[in-house]
Amino acid sequence: MGSFCVKILLSVNAAWNIWNFRRPLVEALLADGHTVRILAPRDDAVPQLEAMGCSFSHLEMSVKGLNPVQDGRLTLRFRKHFSDFQPDAILSFTIKNNLFGAIAAKSLRIPFIPNVTGLGTAFLSGAVLERAATVLYKSAFRKLPVVFFQNQDDQALFLDRRLVTPAQARCVPGSGIDLDRFAAAPLPSDAPAPVFLMIARLLRDKGVVEFVDAARLVRARQPQARFQLLGATSAENRTAIDRETVESWESEGIIEYLGVTGDVRPQIMSADCVVLPSYREGAPRTLIEAAAMARPLIATDVPGCRAVVEDSRTGFLCAVRSAESLAQACEAFIALTPHERADMGRAGRIKMEREFGYNIVVDAYRKAFQDLSRALRQPSE
Repeated sequence: MGSFCVKILLSVNAAWNIWNFRRPLVEALLADGHTVRILAPRDDAVPQLEAMGCSFSHLEMSVKGLNPVQDGRLTLRFRKHFSDFQPDAILSFTIKNNLFGAIAAKSLRIPFIPNVTGLGTAFLSGAVLERAATVLYKSAFRKLPVVFFQNQDDQALFLDRRLVTPAQARCVPGSGIDLDRFAAAPLPSDAPAPVFLMIARLLRDKGVVEFVDAARLVRARQPQARFQLLGATSAENRTAIDRETVESWESEGIIEYLGVTGDVRPQIMSADCVVLPSYREGAPRTLIEAAAMARPLIATDVPGCRAVVEDSRTGFLCAVRSAESLAQACEAFIALTPHERADMGRAGRIKMEREFGYNIVVDAYRKAFQDLSRALRQPSE
């Protein structure tokens, strides 16, 4: 990366996000000899990050909604943290960190590189919120050296709306995947019924209601099919589904709720197919992990999901917000032979090896730092 970036700050809305999704990037930065600090709300992942060799600063923030007063205070807190650490560059992930961190960093003339990990509910909630988000992005991202996107659809949207320039925009395959940790595994051979597993925060925008409604439709015709939900119910999001609703679905006998886990691999290994009927994604981590483990996928034909799933080859794509379309995709999977299911899973694994290895992401950041270092060394005109 050259000699420029020796102090790097990573900003995100949860420390566990770095530990679970961006550990290979942090390991690469540390291995290259850089000082790394994590700026995020404190959680249980902090001791593990510190054990890796990172320093940590607690960031007080609310991840919910847009509030001008709260967000103005958040921008000031970002500015204070950036001033205290004086990083040579800031890498940012998640929406509020990208928007208000960029504004703070530009006021201090610190190079700021955001990664658009998804557009969030603002782009799914009607014209008023979408216009507000567009204005914020245009102001925050103006003149940043690099803006990373996790899928071509989001990149194209930002380019079409002139929120970024072609010179700024670069696309990476999410946070990449550790192909050794998420190794290919055979499909369950002794399962008495096909198991459809959905792994996600239990938010309406993730398509949880459609998953449950599709389960009702499928089980009415294919009562042997099983539908499992894995993910937290207490998310700080206005579209979150409460625990009581999940319990009612369990009582109805439609789904099995698996709670939360720090390691999704055992649940993926026990599933025949992994499902994500999301309304929009950046780079859907659960689909990437499942495909790496050679599991067939079912997902909505929306940005993010369609970058991971090749319809009828590595899984099935269905219509967004349609339980009927999702149910049809589940029944199409049930109709496959064991050999066809295994072939679909292998094709997904090959796609992950070819397009989603974490080395691709690490190399992209290294190049961004090299370009930034060269630009800053050039004499001003």
